[in-house]
Amino acid sequence: MARDWKEPCRAVAGMDKNNHVAARWFFERWFTPYKVLAGQSSTGLFTGYYEAELSGSWRKTKRFNVPIYTKPKNLISADLGQLSPELKGKRISGRLQKNKLVPYHSRREIDRGILRGQGLELLWVDSATDTFFLHVQGSGRIKMSDGRTIRVGFAAKNGRPYVAIGRVLIQRGAIPKEKVSMQSIRAWIAAHPHEASTLFAVNPSYIFFRRLKGSDTIGAMGVGLTPGRSLAVDRRYIPLGAPLWLETRDPLQALRPLHRLVVAQDTGSAIKGAVRGDVFWGFGAEAARRAGLMKSRGAYYLLLPKTAGGRP
Repeated sequence: MARDWKEPCRAVAGMDKNNHVAARWFFERWFTPYKVLAGQSSTGLFTGYYEAELSGSWRKTKRFNVPIYTKPKNLISADLGQLSPELKGKRISGRLQKNKLVPYHSRREIDRGILRGQGLELLWVDSATDTFFLHVQGSGRIKMSDGRTIRVGFAAKNGRPYVAIGRVLIQRGAIPKEKVSMQSIRAWIAAHPHEASTLFAVNPSYIFFRRLKGSDTIGAMGVGLTPGRSLAVDRRYIPLGAPLWLETRDPLQALRPLHRLVVAQDTGSAIKGAVRGDVFWGFGAEAARRAGLMKSRGAYYLLLPKTAGGRP
């Protein structure tokens, strides 16, 4: 309950943020760890994401011909929990057609131009592949042709289910399961450019963007994300803002443990399940490498105020 958090929040307000000993004492003093289970299992998959970088233009040109769309006015989203307590945490998106809510346009339909001419183009970029991965990551930095760098972030999604193209490539025998990563998927696309659009279309989910202010990457919680410390979770099981103790493996050194405090500050279309997380690694080549390679089994503990007692 909210009252259980009041004292810990008051205590942390005056703490030296750079004092690691004090930080450890704070969590030991005020919180109790509860291991999160998915049925009888305490382990799950932990992946990584980062802030992508693209090249763009305010106008469509021969080079910059892939649109980044803003949210369409006819895209309707509804929180089903407001209609029935049994549907808490579930949302749907669609569009009205003859007074009926129908599914919104799929990625295939949008890529083929169904939204063209509606003035929804926020800007234009020069790579369909980079755009697809921008949709996967949810935010990015665009180096514009006029020399400026702008940032874009999640505004809405079309409500269609997310389908991982890596899993599709495994099923087709294109990439061995143990070698699938963002890097290997990009390499396959570069080697098969004429099959790229067909591959992208198997994922009907589509993301719309908005221009961001400031320098922080903003997550679903509405606050700036911290590289290596912010975690995307499934909100059906983990509340945003909750501290967690994560135990998994370093994406760059598989034998090296990655044990650290993280905070649930974001969500993602592919993040489904009680023990499932996506670590935010920041911006730049190193962040992209870590995020692309991270595919580790692990577990985490939900840290709740001791005053919550037996109410985890």
